[in-house]
Amino acid sequence: MTDPARIEDTLRETIIAKPDMVLDDKDLMRALVAANERAMGANIVDLRGIAMERLETRLDRLEETHRSVIAAAYENLAGTNQIHRAILRLLDPIEFEAFLRDLGGDVADILRVDCVKLVLESREGGEVPAVRKLGEVLTVAEPGFVDAYISEGRGAPIRQVTLRQRAAGDTAIYGDLGDWIRSEACLKLDFGDGRLPGLLVLGAEDPHQFTPQHGTDLLAFFAGVFERSMRRWLS
Repeated sequence: MTDPARIEDTLRETIIAKPDMVLDDKDLMRALVAANERAMGANIVDLRGIAMERLETRLDRLEETHRSVIAAAYENLAGTNQIHRAILRLLDPIEFEAFLRDLGGDVADILRVDCVKLVLESREGGEVPAVRKLGEVLTVAEPGFVDAYISEGRGAPIRQVTLRQRAAGDTAIYGDLGDWIRSEACLKLDFGDGRLPGLLVLGAEDPHQFTPQHGTDLLAFFAGVFERSMRRWLS
């Protein structure tokens, strides 16, 4: 008979000197536990081993949750910074025409959307001169259009921010760009007592950019700042 295999003296001394090196290695510990179970035989139930497996599974779940929370925190921070930069750019112009042009340009780029449209309800018929000059951003509609567009004629409660996916964008809002729009954020605007509401629409080609599952707090804040800026221009 041959002698059982012995561990090398150098490796043995290393393990004795630094046992944490073994304990911290998951794969090594798993191999040792498996070898111990084989040595005990099939008729012995190792309750401690079962408990350790369950604890290990729970630890893996906690680590995954921890990573998810950190990822969500970073995403929320990035979104907050994005909204802050868009608001600062929104407040830069000193003329209404520049304000609207920036809305469809730099502000849209900061928000990473493909299209920004502002809809103002008006009781006056006929063409509005400002619309002819700023038609790429500004649209004038009849009273009641905003609520009808947000609810899509279903009579559902109107929220300040509505996120949804679309097969195509409404040409009344997007014009020729409507064929490319796959999701949108509808921000209802309150311009104060005695004034009709407005609507700010952010359109995106990405169908997953705006979905009902996403949070709306940051966009609600952006809408609040935007409508207050509009009150200044309208007055």
